[in-house]
Formats: sequence, C-alpha cells, structure tokens
Amino acid sequence: MNFRRTSKEVVAEEPVAVNITKADPRRPTGKGRPTPKRRDADPRARGPVAPPPTNRREAYRRIKQQNADKRAVVRESARAGDDSALPTRDRGPIRRLVRDIVDTRRSVASAFLPFAVLFLAGYFVPDARIQQYLVLMWTIFFLLVVADSISLGLRIRKLVRARFTGEEIKMRGLIFYGIQRSTMIRRWRFPKPAVSVNSRL
Repeated sequence: MNFRRTSKEVVAEEPVAVNITKADPRRPTGKGRPTPKRRDADPRARGPVAPPPTNRREAYRRIKQQNADKRAVVRESARAGDDSALPTRDRGPIRRLVRDIVDTRRSVASAFLPFAVLFLAGYFVPDARIQQYLVLMWTIFFLLVVADSISLGLRIRKLVRARFTGEEIKMRGLIFYGIQRSTMIRRWRFPKPAVSVNSRL
C-alpha cells in the first residue's frame, strides 16, 4: 500500500488553543493608584493645617477671627480704591473723577474741623474781645468755605460734562458728594486720594 501524501490531499491541522484571559475591571491597571494632584503630593504647598477646635468656644473664636480678617482685606481694598470693594455711593468712574477733582486742589473746607475746635476752645475764654474776634474769624471762614465750595461745584460740573458727554448725570448729587469730601482732612478721606495736589486730570 502507498502511504505517501499527494499534493491533492488536504491535511487538517488541529487548532491551537489560545489562552485569552478577560481583564478584570476591578483590577487596577497601570500604576494601580490614581495620580495625586500636585498640592496633595506636596504637603508644603498647602501650608500648615491648623488642628481642629477642641470646643465650641474655640470654634466660635476662629470663625470670628476669619470674618475679621476678611473684613480687613475688604476694607483695605476699598481704601485703596478697588471699585468692587467700595460702597455703592462711591462706585463708578464718575464718582472716581469727582474724588480726583477734589483731591487735586487745596480746599478751605478741609480746615473746618481744626478751626471749629479752636473756635470752641476760645468760646470758653472769659474775654469779650477774644470772643468778638472769634466770631469775626468764624464769619470770614464761613464765607471762604462757601466761595470755595461754589468754585469746586463749577469745576466738577465742567469736567464731568466734558468727560461723560451724552450720559444722564445727577449733577446736584455729584456736587454735594465732592463738597462733602472736601470738608475732610486729606489723610482721613475715604477712599484715600489717588492723585497728588495740583496734578493734572
């Protein structure tokens, strides 16, 4: 018998078993852990963490201190002229211009408080002549304040209308706002002056 294979015979090969293992979704891949954030990886980036309060009084004290710190930051921002931190009456470019107009000039009204203290001190001096002089000086000072306030109001009206043409502006409120600021001593003004005296606007 002829046991040789011919080219026409088809030899069936046995299939090779391939071991395919299905990945377990519960099993972590890669490094086996999530990548930590930079601030979590470096504890120094977060700074020292205060220990939790031990009682209610300490917790209240911490909350009070945090609120005081926030108010101090807002107050300092408002004093520096940050529009977002200012009260409503001080916000806006028009109010800022009015403050700059007041702060670039020397106002007679800014001496009102020292002069009033001097007048009250001299009023208790039991001398009729001194009191007459004080009344005369007070009258002259009052007239100078009125004249200076009128001049300031005219300047505010002129510059505001020149800078903000076409806008509806309540000029009387702006003039009163400027005069009220001019009666304060310069270092006590709020927000603090952003321009120097005699500077050009």
